[in-house]
Amino acid sequence: MRLGIIGLPQSGKTTLFNALTRGNTPTTMSGGRFEVHTGVVDVVDPRVDRLSAMFRPEKTIYAKVTYADIAGLEGGASKSGISGALLNQLTQMDGFVHVVRCFQEASVPHPAGSVNPYRDIDAMDAELLLNDLISVERKQERLVDERKKGGGRDKAVIEREITLFDKLHAVLAEERPLRDIEFTAEEDKALSGFGFLTRKPALILLNLSEGQETPAVDYPHQRSAVVGLQGKLEMDLAQLPPDEAELFMGEYGIQELGLQRVIALSYDLLGLQSFFTVGEDEVRAWTVRRGAPAVEAAGVIHTDLQKGFIRAEVVAYNDLVTLGGMPEARSKGKLRLEGKEYVLQDGDIMHVRFNL
Repeated sequence: MRLGIIGLPQSGKTTLFNALTRGNTPTTMSGGRFEVHTGVVDVVDPRVDRLSAMFRPEKTIYAKVTYADIAGLEGGASKSGISGALLNQLTQMDGFVHVVRCFQEASVPHPAGSVNPYRDIDAMDAELLLNDLISVERKQERLVDERKKGGGRDKAVIEREITLFDKLHAVLAEERPLRDIEFTAEEDKALSGFGFLTRKPALILLNLSEGQETPAVDYPHQRSAVVGLQGKLEMDLAQLPPDEAELFMGEYGIQELGLQRVIALSYDLLGLQSFFTVGEDEVRAWTVRRGAPAVEAAGVIHTDLQKGFIRAEVVAYNDLVTLGGMPEARSKGKLRLEGKEYVLQDGDIMHVRFNL
């Protein structure tokens, strides 16, 4: 999972990046320059710890999230759209964490002269939306030319794509993000290579000052959520040793670091879940889309497992820990043999039988 941290200048993007990655990247202004800082974070999951305690493996491996702090978006959408390397980075992301400034700080003036989260959200959305609109219009022009010239792809395929891109254009012309509409499996396949920015899930992260209440900000779009985080405080806590951080969290009444909340919300928005493999050599968490069949999950572990898939031995996490181990789960009938089409559930422990 790759999440791009975006936001207007002076919104505190890099502060939040440091809070999420436990990093210490300088939080000075980029001056509108295109810059990317990346950090890989373990997805802390108590289930992994419990399984590791049960199997005592040589290695314990958590699922990973990559955060990219992407500078260069100014919120003043140009007629030509987002250009070059910046667009390339944005299209590679699975979703966005849009940092919106809600804190007041006289020493760090807001570029627009005042703090206004709704205005800033609209400015960033307009930039992403305009870029998608430009991309759609360019594709429409190419499709019309292709239909006129003929002699290439099947005409029915071209007509279906024209209809699809007309649909996209109508939505964007109404200033609605593409994540607000549903697509068929066929349409999803046709759009998979485009990386439209407003199709990507968006977590609106309100960057608060210490002790500030989260303002009521409504963002009525699908595959989106709004969360408040005390960015500077979270960054300071993330950079402390665990025992000191726990002490300060108790003092400030913080139940969990913001990182855990952001990851949980991100999994929900992207429609992801975790499953596990266990053994004496390794206990490991893997990430797969919700609704994925067992054969697809096998491919997440290794492509050879997907190609040679025969059966999957599956046991639910709660059953395994309640019964105390694999032999007990097998004797109670909780360890099952499932075929390719079995829909994996969150927390399933899976062992793949395969033959190449």
